[in-house]
Amino acid sequence: MFTAAAFLAATLSSCKKDLVLKPTNDLTSEVVYANLSGYKQVLAKAYASFATTGPKGSGDSDLGGIDAGTSDFLRLYWNAQELTSDEGICVWNDPGVYDLNYQTYTSDNILLRGLYTRSLYQITIVNEFLRESTPEKLAARNITGADAAEITRYRSEVRFLRAYQYWVLMDLFGNPPFITEANEIGVIAPKQIKRADLFKYVESELLAIEPELQASNEYGRVTKGADQLLLSRLYLNASVYTGTAKNTEAVTYANKVIGGSYSLNSAYKNLFLSDNDTNNPEVILSINYDGNFTQNFGGTTFLTNASINGDMKPADFGIPGGGWGGIRTRSTLPAIFGISGAFTSNPDSRAMFYGTKSANDDVAVFTDGLRAVKFRNVDRANVPAPSNNGTFCSIDFPLFRLPEAYLNYAEAVLRGGGGGSLNQAIDYVNKLRRRAYGNDSGNVSSLNLDDVLAERAKEFFWEGYRRTDLIRYSKFTEGSYLWPFKGGVKAGRGVESFRSIFPLPSADVIANSNLIQNPGY
Repeated sequence: MFTAAAFLAATLSSCKKDLVLKPTNDLTSEVVYANLSGYKQVLAKAYASFATTGPKGSGDSDLGGIDAGTSDFLRLYWNAQELTSDEGICVWNDPGVYDLNYQTYTSDNILLRGLYTRSLYQITIVNEFLRESTPEKLAARNITGADAAEITRYRSEVRFLRAYQYWVLMDLFGNPPFITEANEIGVIAPKQIKRADLFKYVESELLAIEPELQASNEYGRVTKGADQLLLSRLYLNASVYTGTAKNTEAVTYANKVIGGSYSLNSAYKNLFLSDNDTNNPEVILSINYDGNFTQNFGGTTFLTNASINGDMKPADFGIPGGGWGGIRTRSTLPAIFGISGAFTSNPDSRAMFYGTKSANDDVAVFTDGLRAVKFRNVDRANVPAPSNNGTFCSIDFPLFRLPEAYLNYAEAVLRGGGGGSLNQAIDYVNKLRRRAYGNDSGNVSSLNLDDVLAERAKEFFWEGYRRTDLIRYSKFTEGSYLWPFKGGVKAGRGVESFRSIFPLPSADVIANSNLIQNPGY
């Protein structure tokens, strides 16, 4: 039987009331994979697992035991990366939220369990696709010639998707269960892989598929540039994952991306509008959303609606039926732009905020802090994107953008990486600042590591980078850098160092005797 639940059936066998995955359908593999069209449909499912929660719409989820509205990959990933950092804080008292706000999460946090399982779910789909697309399977199904070659290209794409999700698991959870298409499903429980070994695996996969991937592809599909940028990201964080720096490699792969066919969008704000899928040479890989066809309460629907409330006139943001009043900034984020108190304007166009108070005195008050209004469900002409209920958004989420290559290059050079220069690093930073300021008035003539970290916050806030960046800079758990309600106290406090890695879900540790819980949990 064709089932995308095989991995989780093996790894979470005792969790049938928690996060069990449902089969995608009841068709046999011989029917599903009978021809090129069938393979492309499963390829689409692998990509769609980024942007949808389940096959039956916004109220349905591939994951059991978690509210469908919160089970979208991006919403889960955003919560883990932003609510635990100095950028975002959430007013909602939903299960798991305040533990992330305060960095007091446990192995029973439902949002972390959901993210862990969502990543494994996409890995499961990929593993099944790879088992069913070997040369032997294609030959047995009389799939030859151009069709076989096309399916072989699909294999490289899905291997990237799997490598990306294993990077997510490595970055956030450290030492997850590990299984590939080579493992027999349901025979033995998956073994645990150590973080440093998973680094080697992800690196080897990305290097292996680099020459196979196309330089250009259909919008929203994996390209060689996405692979190279993930390699640069992987190498920039290598000292965290393995204890050994690989800054020269980070420079090398940033250079490859920069030397590709990408260029900056002329206006920063256009990156986060509903028509950001057109004339956008900056985005290397996106998660694609459509207010009519990929409806769920995560993704950019979440980022837009949760950042505004009714007093902010949701119709102005292209969501006349929305405005949930949930997430806003901690005061440390606008402070990086030099903003305190009310927001009026800023010479840096990346400062997209709303409100009269930047301070955070009460976690439970939405207006206690500026709101980030980066994502807007309108096009460049300010026309709202069509949506059948005025809530769901059609803004694609940029998973990889060219500026990351610029800033990876700059940071890696400052950390001693070879193959680059400080002058070139300054030039790349000034490219971003020139776009942000509209002229040379914001240009810098010198650069240090703290400058790069601040530039990353300005360029990428609300895009899910911040936790990973703070850990690399030794600012995530440490008491030397504080933000409001870090550690659960208003002034902030340092927290235990083990919290730089999230716990494995307790249900999975109980179900799989091969797993050892991360230290501290």
